[in-house]
Amino acid sequence: MNTTWCRVAAAVLMTIGLGATTATHAQQGPPANVRVDVVAIQSMSSTTLVPGTVISRNDANLAAEVEGRLLSVAEVGTRVARSEAVATIEDTALRLRQSELEAEVMRAEARLVFLESEERRFARLAESNLAAVAQLEQTRSDREVAKGDLQVAKARLAQNRDLLARTSITAPFDGVIVERLMMPGERVTEGSDVVRLVDQEHLEVITRAPLEYYRFVQPGLRLDLRAGAMLATGAVRTVVAVGDEDTHQFELRLDLEAGLFPVGQTLRVSVPTSAMQEVLVVHRDALVLRPEGISLFVIDANNQARQVSVTTGIGSGELIEVRGAVSAGDRVVVRGNERLRPGQAVNIISG
Repeated sequence: MNTTWCRVAAAVLMTIGLGATTATHAQQGPPANVRVDVVAIQSMSSTTLVPGTVISRNDANLAAEVEGRLLSVAEVGTRVARSEAVATIEDTALRLRQSELEAEVMRAEARLVFLESEERRFARLAESNLAAVAQLEQTRSDREVAKGDLQVAKARLAQNRDLLARTSITAPFDGVIVERLMMPGERVTEGSDVVRLVDQEHLEVITRAPLEYYRFVQPGLRLDLRAGAMLATGAVRTVVAVGDEDTHQFELRLDLEAGLFPVGQTLRVSVPTSAMQEVLVVHRDALVLRPEGISLFVIDANNQARQVSVTTGIGSGELIEVRGAVSAGDRVVVRGNERLRPGQAVNIISG
């Protein structure tokens, strides 16, 4: 009787155990598909956001260098290459002047040839006729004057040729016409702005930060840039070491990759406010934000999720400092952690 009772009791306990295991499995659910990243140690500093603006390193108003009537002006939005014409000025008067000066050069050359021939003739006569000596000296003097006249005529011709070339306003760099400051048919004078040309390939960000952070910014340092949901980085190209007396700020400029932001875009620049320090960082997607606090899921050797409460610190781009029961090298869930439960098995997928 006792033996039978023991067998029944053992069967009941086994059934209870199986039921508990089944209940636990049902509570945890099947393995969840997740993607993971690794906790790392990285040098990072605290930062503050300051406003910045995207500008072009080549932005110029192209002006007329000769007087005249505009014949053509490139349309807004036209892309031009370096040395390509963006506007042309009427050159009729200059071309007529060119013909006149070419004739003056020809006349000066002919006179010089004549005087050189006369010099040779009088030189032969002077050998036997003393009276020809005075004429020889006069001819030599006239020849030198003729040489000077020829040089003056050639210089005037070159000057006019240069003015003719300047009737075509050319681009000093590759860029886009963003504004027409004068229209075809208008008369321009020397120095009149005609078009605005902007290089959209060589961009930079200009910003200003409080002087107290100056010692934490050096050329070559990469800073985070944010414009709405768009994130990027830029390398500090130069730091102006002189602060503004009124605002107590210093200026810095960052090189920017072409195509990320348009010229004139306002954005926020992350400027360091402290020295670099070694911290534990994770991808921001690893953080689970719930009413009870911030946590992340660490995957153990058995591919089970362990929920760890953390606090956050300084951040840079997609990385953020975490403090808690985590170590460098721990695997943390960055995708699929929204519905993950503590102790749940996971299936790690690549990508």
